[in-house]
Amino acid sequence: MNRKKSFVLTKNDRKAARLFAELGMSKNLAKTLMYLSHVDECYSADIEQGANLRQPEVSLVMQELRRRKWIKKQVLKRKGKGRPRNVYKTTTHLSEILNDFEQEKLEEVEGIKGDISELKNLIESR
Repeated sequence: MNRKKSFVLTKNDRKAARLFAELGMSKNLAKTLMYLSHVDECYSADIEQGANLRQPEVSLVMQELRRRKWIKKQVLKRKGKGRPRNVYKTTTHLSEILNDFEQEKLEEVEGIKGDISELKNLIESR
């Protein structure tokens, strides 16, 4: 992987991450998604620096992103005895991720509406 200067989240990226978080996405996941939307591939250390996260936070987020199949991981072996490094690449465009997230939230809203309706019926039947 060619190393170039690490990207740092812009003001708009931070605002988008905040909005994602206000809608129920984890703040760390939101910041990582915004970072990944600007790079082709990266190491976890790049995300730590660019999204201002700690290594354990990045590890947890990358597990979630892989679980959702939004990224893929490639293990790069180093020459000699060094530990291999993981390179991450998105498999899903940010607009598709937003659509998935929107659908999840709309399903939650429908569930809440159903619960409120059931609650009204229970209270009215007393």
